[in-house]
Amino acid sequence: MQCERCQTHIAAGEEKELHGRTLCEDCYMDVLSPARACDPWAVHSAKSFEKSGGAVSEVNETQAKILRILKETGGISPGELAEKLQIRLSDLEREFASLRHTEKIRAELRDGKKILLLW
Repeated sequence: MQCERCQTHIAAGEEKELHGRTLCEDCYMDVLSPARACDPWAVHSAKSFEKSGGAVSEVNETQAKILRILKETGGISPGELAEKLQIRLSDLEREFASLRHTEKIRAELRDGKKILLLW
């Protein structure tokens, strides 16, 4: 069986059905819970936590790589960044959302293309 979204092979019994489509578990989760980079409450919560003496937000290994690449390149498209990191675009979107909420990175349009760059 094959995922109708990403075309990955799905083992028998592992498929998920949603709105008449057969999906793998990763695509199923992406559709049910998409990353939200623009979330004012998440930004507010992250800032409030740091101000109240909470630990400074730490980054995971993938996020550290993202920050390093953005520093080296001065900005890069999401597709190119996902390719450099060898991760799915939906996984990059989740990492971007987390880094955006802590105001470490942002996105802007350059020549009509979305570019990710340091805050």
